[in-house]
Amino acid sequence: MIKDSLSHSTDILVFGGGIAGLWLLDRLRQEGYRAILLESNALGSGQTSASQGIIHGGLKYALSGSLTSTANVMAAMPTRWRKCLHGVNRNNNAEASENTCDPDLSDVTVLSDHYYMWSDSSIRSKLKTFLGSKSLQGRVEALAKTNYPSFFAAATVDGTLYQLPDFVVDSNSLIDALKTKQAEHIFQLPTDSIEFSRNSSGNVDAVSLNLSGESLTIETGKILFCAGEGNQQLIEQAGLKTPCCQLRPLNMVYVKRQDLPRVYVHCIGDSFSLTPQLTVTSHRDREGNCVWYLGGELAESGIGKSDEEQIAAARSLTEALFPWVDLRTADWHCLMVNRAEANTSNNFRPDDAFLIEEDNIVVCWPTKLTLTPSLADKMVELLKSSPINRTDQETTGNLNALLKRALIASAPWD
Repeated sequence: MIKDSLSHSTDILVFGGGIAGLWLLDRLRQEGYRAILLESNALGSGQTSASQGIIHGGLKYALSGSLTSTANVMAAMPTRWRKCLHGVNRNNNAEASENTCDPDLSDVTVLSDHYYMWSDSSIRSKLKTFLGSKSLQGRVEALAKTNYPSFFAAATVDGTLYQLPDFVVDSNSLIDALKTKQAEHIFQLPTDSIEFSRNSSGNVDAVSLNLSGESLTIETGKILFCAGEGNQQLIEQAGLKTPCCQLRPLNMVYVKRQDLPRVYVHCIGDSFSLTPQLTVTSHRDREGNCVWYLGGELAESGIGKSDEEQIAAARSLTEALFPWVDLRTADWHCLMVNRAEANTSNNFRPDDAFLIEEDNIVVCWPTKLTLTPSLADKMVELLKSSPINRTDQETTGNLNALLKRALIASAPWD
């Protein structure tokens, strides 16, 4: 039995505490909107904590020798992210002339300031990397062997190493930084108690939560679904007809050992595939072990394989690519990850971040971690073109009394 009915008003209500939701929360509050975020699990518990943390500049999408739409969109992202990491956008200087409401990410850990592309000695591998480097001329640099990082300086096989504008951030420190800046506006959501209310025009303008006998109604000018794989469930709960989610599964592999060298690289193989044969990032688990996180074509082709089969494939591939590293005593594991995207056209991946509005609800997908700033831009433009009714004042007393604070997810290898 419901004892009391409490209410709260806000300009914007965000569902989902991964990179998309947290970035949007910060951006919108910097733009002057009153916004709160509800997360049903731990912050970053889906795609964000399972991502490799690569801030792409588009090279991996230009291996055909021509700039794809995706490569063009991503080209400006590393520079924009770097400004956030340096805190430039919040400083009163000439560099902060645009995107001044981007998050200050100066507390985020950068795992590697550079990312690399390794081409073996095969003709097709050399051709793909040559075409890719030419299509992004000025942004990709072939390194002299005297400038190789230590891992590749020790290589016992022939190859060419390119330095990319890409870099790697620690996903959990990214979540922590975004959470810290907006902590008082982030809450844990009970997953089974949501009811969406429509007004006489058919638009959703309130969400009701049944919390241990108390009813909380949150009235809002706009609702954002930023829950990644959870977007589809929210779409169905809200009775939306147009937005549709698609999933692209990956069978990732991570390998641990205390003394593994750190490496951050796309390995370009001899196949006809334009996906890097292997994509490697390096991390630390809570016990201090170095973790290699393995993606790329290995992860895409691993769908349907058992853990034993996928680990065997990963062992064979890493031995072939890096014969100077002995991984026989390392600890190997598989991790299934679903990339959630908008299903817009024949199941193809969107070229950019994507959002779609129906009945006052905007369903959002960043598509790739690196495109999150683009998603925020699109959201702000939508709000400018379709202004919302703003609340006169903001109080969070009812929310603090009824809702718990959301915690941050652990890294998958912890």
